[in-house]
Amino acid sequence: MPSEVDAYLSQNSSVFEEQLCELLRIPSVSADSRHKGDIRAAAQWVAGQFRNLGMSPEICETAGHPIVYAEHCQAPGAPTVLVYGHYDVQPPDPLDLWETPPFEPTRRNGNLYARGATDDKGQMFTHVKSAEAWLKTVGKLPVNLKFLIEGEEEVGSAHLDDFIATNREKLKADVCVISDTSQFGPGLPAITYGLRGISYFELKLQGPDRDLHSGVFGGAAVNPAGALVKMLAALVDGDGRVQVPGFYDDVLPLTERERKEFAALPYDEAEFKKSIGVAELNGEKGFTNIERRWARPTCDINGLTSGYQGEGAKTVLPAKASAKFSFRLVPNQEPDKLKTALEAMLKKLCPVGIQMELISYHGAPGVVVPLESPYVAAAVEAVAHGFGRKPVFIREGGSIPVVSTFHELLGVDTLLLGWGLNDDNTHSPNEKFCLADFHRGIKASAALWEQLGKLKK
Repeated sequence: MPSEVDAYLSQNSSVFEEQLCELLRIPSVSADSRHKGDIRAAAQWVAGQFRNLGMSPEICETAGHPIVYAEHCQAPGAPTVLVYGHYDVQPPDPLDLWETPPFEPTRRNGNLYARGATDDKGQMFTHVKSAEAWLKTVGKLPVNLKFLIEGEEEVGSAHLDDFIATNREKLKADVCVISDTSQFGPGLPAITYGLRGISYFELKLQGPDRDLHSGVFGGAAVNPAGALVKMLAALVDGDGRVQVPGFYDDVLPLTERERKEFAALPYDEAEFKKSIGVAELNGEKGFTNIERRWARPTCDINGLTSGYQGEGAKTVLPAKASAKFSFRLVPNQEPDKLKTALEAMLKKLCPVGIQMELISYHGAPGVVVPLESPYVAAAVEAVAHGFGRKPVFIREGGSIPVVSTFHELLGVDTLLLGWGLNDDNTHSPNEKFCLADFHRGIKASAALWEQLGKLKK
């Protein structure tokens, strides 16, 4: 990487931090309508950053919150890179658990504490600043660069797919880059090459037309709460295997290379158990904890509701019972296929006398990026330049649906380059971003443009 780019990054490190603090002070909570003005202010702030780089940003209106788009495409013959990020954040609640106010960025122990510090304002910002370093010194970028920064990621990106579908030509790229994940551990950078997908459901059961006295009517009518727990219990067996018919038919198996690389990671199971406060781990038999969390499908109950929930006792046979539950999917599993099989299974399990409704909320398939990709090789070299060591390859148990959208609508794979850490408290009080990793991320991003630029089309 040109020495002047490295020098610019070093000379402006404190400026970058202060600019990030400006963005973090904007309470752009997408889930709360009271912050609609703050959402727009954040979009305008991001657009202003691109404007300062000589780009002509667009604030693209949607039926929800706006999308910020900017590009610098002046590198003929070089790849085109689409950078995705989001400027909206989670609600800060519960406020009383924050050591310092969530929208007053505070430096402490080498970290910057604020809502959105790592998810995703800080990580997204690294790519803006790396582009700035090239443009302010060399005067051009080694790649064609496009930015797509949205304001609804934390509320499900309801309008993003339509925007991408409508603007396929504008968004056309050779590879996408997202920094909204984590390193494997402190000082151990990672490239996330696989994500699990998701299918989320709510099951509603209706029994009698009102809550009944359990003494007078117990034994005379089917209890919806009892039916619910039996139906849910049938979804997973004692070995941790999901029992929906055909569930494993399309599962992409782990390769021997993957199992060996996962096993070689510096993972301490006792420390992991301590970190989540459990005495023992559980899951699908025949797989390690890492394999189960990253690359095997699962089913989990997310919430249960029925009957009396107040203080003391009230003997009722409840009229209704409901549960929210989700499946994490791996590549090749199809959410729609699962929905059809699940509904058929639950209808068979539902007892006579109970009315059943299954609601499907959202779904996204799992994805895997080929490790042999030249874009992955370029990312390895870039991360090594920024962090001083080559990254490990990991998968992630969570879902980033836009990765599937980019693959389906734009036909491109995504490089998931996370600069955060697993203990950054994303979605929780005291969210933080390690400032050293913030600067390493900018340096790695700047090197990435150079490495990708070598891959002439």
